[in-house]
Amino acid sequence: MISYSHKEKVLCKQIYDELIKSGYRVWIDFDQMHGNVMDAMAQAIEQSNTVIMCMSEQYRKSNYCRAEAQYAFQRERKIVPILLQKQYKPDGWLLFIIGQLLYVDFNKYEFSRAMQMLHNELKVELMVETHTAPVRPKEDSVVAHSTTYISAPEALRSSIVSENILDWTQSQVQDWLLGHNLRQLSRLFAACDGRSLLYLSKYMKNCEPQQILDLLEADSVRRLNESISLIELSSFHSVMHEKKKRLPSMYSSNT
Repeated sequence: MISYSHKEKVLCKQIYDELIKSGYRVWIDFDQMHGNVMDAMAQAIEQSNTVIMCMSEQYRKSNYCRAEAQYAFQRERKIVPILLQKQYKPDGWLLFIIGQLLYVDFNKYEFSRAMQMLHNELKVELMVETHTAPVRPKEDSVVAHSTTYISAPEALRSSIVSENILDWTQSQVQDWLLGHNLRQLSRLFAACDGRSLLYLSKYMKNCEPQQILDLLEADSVRRLNESISLIELSSFHSVMHEKKKRLPSMYSSNT
């Protein structure tokens, strides 16, 4: 589900449209919010596995948004925060809710790039089977808060990645990294296909460790504004080592 303030409705509609184009099934029901608001919010959260939280000053000030966010946190739903307002930094109860979670900044990145980052965050949830109950779309212009149900696209559920890493596309590399919970590296290596990933692994193996770490750290700060995660980097070394064992000998001997 998507939780947002009515003030950000235009941008949220763009995000909604892109999710639809990507194959997600999304339902919006403003009408239910017109009656018992708290019951409607609780039902929305209980029918969802993931909450996309659209952060802004108005969102933080809204009592309805706060109640929804806190209930989602209490019910241990997966929270995917996105930042919609320029120069706004999460504070107060909102900062407490998102904690150390990484968030997608729709102001820092172009819309298409931010949407790709959002897709990457949502793909992590696809590793677990999800189900949401359909809600008939309705509209009520009076309501200043809305809830959206999201169901994963079938194409993502059924995607099959080739065993040969040399055949992987950029999208398949992303899926593989996310499948191993390497969320930061999936964003850092967004432009890598399978062959590029192999070359990168080769450089990391043959060059001085400190030099590689410094280069990756600089790249991560420049691209993501984050320090490189040593835990993810170590995990990447491990899973790549296992993956290269399955390569044809003519390739693995050169990597």
